[in-house]
Amino acid sequence: MSKFRANPWAVLLVVSLGFFMTLLDLTIVNIAIPNLISKLHASLDDVLWVINAYALVLAVLVITAGRLGDLIGSRIMFMAGVGVFTAASAACGLAPSPGWLIGFRAVQGLGAAMLMPQTLTIITNTFPPDRRGAAFGVWGAVAGVATVAGPTLGGLLVTAFDWRWIFFVNLPIGVLVLLVTPLIIPDVRPGRRHRIDIPGVLLASAALLAICYGLVEGQKYNWGKITGFVSIPLILGLGVVLLLAFLLVQKLTQDSEPLVPFALFRDRNYSVVNWVSGVLALGMMGIFIPLTIYLQSVLGFSALKAGLTMAPASLVSMFVAPVAGKMTDRIGGKFILMSGLTLFGAGMGWIALIAQPNSSWPVFLAPLIVAGFGMGCIFAPMVTVAMRNIDPRMAGAASGVLNTVRQVGLVIGTAAVGALLQNRLVSSMAAQAATRSAALPPRLRAPFLAGIGSSAKNGIQVGAGQSGGSTHLGPGLPARIAAEIARIAHDVFTFAYVTAMRETMVLPVILLGVGALSCLAIKQGKRAPEQAEAPKTETVTPA
Repeated sequence: MSKFRANPWAVLLVVSLGFFMTLLDLTIVNIAIPNLISKLHASLDDVLWVINAYALVLAVLVITAGRLGDLIGSRIMFMAGVGVFTAASAACGLAPSPGWLIGFRAVQGLGAAMLMPQTLTIITNTFPPDRRGAAFGVWGAVAGVATVAGPTLGGLLVTAFDWRWIFFVNLPIGVLVLLVTPLIIPDVRPGRRHRIDIPGVLLASAALLAICYGLVEGQKYNWGKITGFVSIPLILGLGVVLLLAFLLVQKLTQDSEPLVPFALFRDRNYSVVNWVSGVLALGMMGIFIPLTIYLQSVLGFSALKAGLTMAPASLVSMFVAPVAGKMTDRIGGKFILMSGLTLFGAGMGWIALIAQPNSSWPVFLAPLIVAGFGMGCIFAPMVTVAMRNIDPRMAGAASGVLNTVRQVGLVIGTAAVGALLQNRLVSSMAAQAATRSAALPPRLRAPFLAGIGSSAKNGIQVGAGQSGGSTHLGPGLPARIAAEIARIAHDVFTFAYVTAMRETMVLPVILLGVGALSCLAIKQGKRAPEQAEAPKTETVTPA
């Protein structure tokens, strides 16, 4: 297989497979929530931590891992990350209890953080500037497919087997990547000695952990006290203080080797794309979370059917992204990225407008195709614009910062949309219940309204057949009355959820519009100038 060593497209295939696993695991667990609750005897809070443990560790450590790749070599970090991720995936699939699963998911997040920034670094070092658009097009196709394929593949695996297989599916991919990486990816290492910015690593990790933890757990504690004097505002405030201390330390160490070289942000395009990346992450979570709940809880779709309903967006994105990448090389990425953000927001806004409590899946086909076309035009030009003029010696740091911004955006988006959706659902269910309870006998109206209010405030659970509230209003009710109560309760939830979903999705659609307008600040250019002097690196060839 030596003829494939350093072949750019073979290298791209290998890093894309590793990247695919990490993104898949950000979304694949969502669709398995009902199965996890029933099969593992987990609480809803347990399952939320199964999701958040991965996202938190990934968000906190990815910037450090990106810089480590610059210091010790991106291939070494990539292989180590794949190894940790694959082993943790096997452990997740074998987990005997929710606590063990949460712990193994945190280790999985560590592996993802180690390998994710190396993918962009390896691509940057493998492809010349005028061909990176096409390479990032393939990378972008993988990103788009993994984001939307998670629910589809997860639904298939959960329906055919059970939740454990959403983790076991990573094993053959991880083993294959580990076997071929040393044969295909060249071992490019820095040509001079480096040091690790220990104070920067500790401050950045502590700051991001505090901020992300506060955002994830804020709604659970009503944004107030956790225990004793410890509160969510205190944790968030501590995170902000640590972040400011980190920035101060970075400013004082710019002449040596800081964790985040501020020189990266002298490139206006890199700075703008970081902003757009964060806005996109917020927008995507604000769209996909309400939509996934709607498909299962309101329409009663199975996990598999819900995943297949969203599959057209993934398929369209997969074919559009490589073309968008090639076009970025030719005409620049500014207007392609703007068009992608606009189309993605328009497609998802279209879904929010036409969604009804009894919609059928074909209704969503056209808007999902529009959204998928837009998604295919986002990732490749976004990364190409950001990374095109970056010094390869700082590619790991640049990739780490870009991925950190996106991951923190995902965490903020999850927390924000959860709080907003819950708030709007409580309000909508109260309004629906007040109107529809008029059909009940007077003595049953007050208990019915109390049951609906209690259900709404206790939170949303994803699963087919959501009823909307307690229908047990006392023994001895005639069957006809009991059936009518159950029907009204179901209608209260479904109609209220559709209303709440529309109101919630307004914000992410607006954010996507803001991101599109922000692209006007990007400096347009077809090609980056060739560097006058290649960075001093050395390629270590195994004997």
